[in-house]
Amino acid sequence: MPESNLSYFCPSWIEPTEVTLDTDICVYGGTAAGVIAAVCAVRRGKSAIVLQPGIHIGGMTTAGSGRTDYGKQHAIGGTPRQFYRDLGTFYGREEEEWLFEPDAAEAVLTRYLTDAGVRVIFRQFLDSVSLDDGRITAIKMLGGLQVTARIFVDTTYEGDLMAKAGVLYAVGREANSMYGETINGVQTRDKHHFSHAVDPYAVQGDPSSGTLAYVNQQDAAPNGSGDHRIHACNFRVCTTDDPALRVDWEKPEGYEDFELASRWFAGEMDACTDQLPTYEGRPQNLIKKFDVLTARTSGGFLETDTNSYGLVSSDFTGANYAWPEESFGERETISQAHVAYQKGLYWFMANDESVPARFREIYARFGLPKEEFLDTGHCPHQLSVREADTQHHREPDDPVGMGSYAMDSHNCQRFVRDGVVLNEGDVQLQPTAPYGVSYRSIISAPGECPNLFEPVCLSASHIAYDSVRMEPVFIS
Repeated sequence: MPESNLSYFCPSWIEPTEVTLDTDICVYGGTAAGVIAAVCAVRRGKSAIVLQPGIHIGGMTTAGSGRTDYGKQHAIGGTPRQFYRDLGTFYGREEEEWLFEPDAAEAVLTRYLTDAGVRVIFRQFLDSVSLDDGRITAIKMLGGLQVTARIFVDTTYEGDLMAKAGVLYAVGREANSMYGETINGVQTRDKHHFSHAVDPYAVQGDPSSGTLAYVNQQDAAPNGSGDHRIHACNFRVCTTDDPALRVDWEKPEGYEDFELASRWFAGEMDACTDQLPTYEGRPQNLIKKFDVLTARTSGGFLETDTNSYGLVSSDFTGANYAWPEESFGERETISQAHVAYQKGLYWFMANDESVPARFREIYARFGLPKEEFLDTGHCPHQLSVREADTQHHREPDDPVGMGSYAMDSHNCQRFVRDGVVLNEGDVQLQPTAPYGVSYRSIISAPGECPNLFEPVCLSASHIAYDSVRMEPVFIS
């Protein structure tokens, strides 16, 4: 199996060509949102082409995010509702399936493309954009492929087409004062913290030795302050405890120990014995986010969508700030660092003797499923980029979609306060009711690129985007 298959970008993927294609609608980004946009266009009598930077369609929907982040199910209608119904049909059921395997989602989306006759061209990375009086006339890929179109739709998680087209964007967290908000910007709150004091210094007790990796020596700014940070990335890993299907965790090349976690465990003194791990639907405590996929709970074994949870988790906090504006090659470096970090974390949790036995036993019981992600070593092909480039407007009176998930920002940094390490950035606040997503949030501001639609990196502040950034909203 080529190592490049578990890559975000490989120069060897780029094939020189002088081909120019013409279409009504050009979709850059083969995420689930991109697939649905192209298919809907064809169903309405237009021609469409999807240019996908990666090697798979579906984005996070087919990359392990099988526990649907829906908020309120009744708020999901239209094309996303039909997608989840079709997933139910895939499993032989008459109702929607909200908990599904990656290959099931990819099969349903592939069928949509085949039935509509939409052409997807893989391993296409944006090089340049041609504009005429502010409108995009053509986009050119690395390698030379050029596509002309009347309408362009950017459905990447990074908003690369939007940025190259000259549309105004921002990266990071706004101060509360910018838009009259209350939970934007820096937020040191009450969840996903260390339960007791953990020394942050390279040499314990010695501030002059510097801090452990990805721990800022400076105190965090006051709550509500703006900064350049975005919240952490991870891979939504599928796991199984079926011995016949399980691939054990591997110790990655260049493995570095998880000193911060080891120090926390050393002070923990097995304090959580009242919350022992169980198999009552989902394991508890530090392994809470092994979310069971009901589609695979036969034979007494489980398959999970495993996400980040807790003080030290699969979120690689502080390692992704450069992602939104970096080159494809630099993003590949960041992506591979996340691969190594997450593989190392799972190996550490299953094997390191500093980890209490009750956690080691659970992590050792799980592993990667042999039947998922066959061409990427059973690891997801898409990094969960939760936030990149966003625009900023406030006109909610013309909804074209619905959102209802919590404002869910993962931690953005670790810092030192009074000689101990703290996490910062986590916000979890439920909206009072489902809300509309403005049509004006997916188009450019007046005078900026009138033939570009941006349904993924849409106009929102950091904290508002943390609710709207869910797959059911993107594919609506």
